Amino acid sequence: MKHRVPIRQLSSGVPGLDEVLGGGIPEFSLNLIVGSAGSGKTTLGHQIMFANARPDAQALFFTVLGEPPIKMLRYQQQFSFFDAAKVDESVRFINLGQEAQEEAGLEKVLKRIIEEVDRTNPRIVVVDSFRAIVRRTLVGPAGEHQMQDFMQRLALHLTSCQATTFMLGEYVHDDEDSSVFTVADGIVWLTQAVERNSVVRKLQVVKMRGQGQIPGLQTMRITEEGVMVYPRILNPPEVSEAESPLEHRLSTGVPALDTMMGGGIPRGYSLLVVGPSGSGKTLLANEFIMQGIRQGEPGVIAVFEKRPNDYLQTTPLGRELQELVDDKKLEIVYLRPLDLSIDETLSALRDAVVRIGAKRAVIDSLS
Repeated sequence: MKHRVPIRQLSSGVPGLDEVLGGGIPEFSLNLIVGSAGSGKTTLGHQIMFANARPDAQALFFTVLGEPPIKMLRYQQQFSFFDAAKVDESVRFINLGQEAQEEAGLEKVLKRIIEEVDRTNPRIVVVDSFRAIVRRTLVGPAGEHQMQDFMQRLALHLTSCQATTFMLGEYVHDDEDSSVFTVADGIVWLTQAVERNSVVRKLQVVKMRGQGQIPGLQTMRITEEGVMVYPRILNPPEVSEAESPLEHRLSTGVPALDTMMGGGIPRGYSLLVVGPSGSGKTLLANEFIMQGIRQGEPGVIAVFEKRPNDYLQTTPLGRELQELVDDKKLEIVYLRPLDLSIDETLSALRDAVVRIGAKRAVIDSLS
């Protein structure tokens, strides 16, 4: 078997995105970050750039026909990933608006980018936004050829200079610029839509050469920390155990109920507890969690209807549960009931389970 050339991956600096990409961003690749206006393209480009820029790995951010750099920076510096100390040191912003507006603008933009890249030898290059140039160039029969030539020359030069490139553009799914999409090594598509009075953001890795990305749409949010991605949790591999779950049962904390259930709840099972308000569902769930902690099994309680402090004040075992929270044996996770996606819910639960090493979990309530 012939020797394979290893491809180093750069971390995106975006929580959850490396997992979706299949491990990270392939070094020296040309990537498109596309989507409608306001979908988060510029923020994502900045976040990746600041995560990777350092004195020995310079970054160039070219603005073409979008907002001026000073206006863009005014808003981007509000995110926690923005490092003002890197600006003009390991990160430089260059406006190409004048070149883009001139005759033969595409050629002049390419020339200026190549000049700056040759002079700086950056490891990260971001171009925001190239979409307006694409539209202007594609007018006329020679437009498609010109755009394809531009993309190929740009990709070839930046790759030869060992730069990892991100081109940001305003697209919707009906748009097709084959000359742009074909040359790209990776395509990340951002969308947003209104669902039940909430804005739902999605990210899709349409293409990522040389690695297996997670397919489909992934939930995305923009917070004060920047972009956060919540990957869809795929089916875990089946694990064969020596003993059946029915042979190992967990006590509910109520001896009589354990007897009725043949010794308790089979390990790894999901149990649905239903009943009207005041019937004791929460109390039973609390007993289940406390019984596990008595046996050295940390627990997680996820709540939707009340915040953790309110939950502890209204449940009969609140004082005991608070002591367990203080001792890091129990974590109570509050999940927003209105606009939280399934992916975010699962991600929050999984993170809490991993943090505390939980063996038991309660979701109160799903209604």
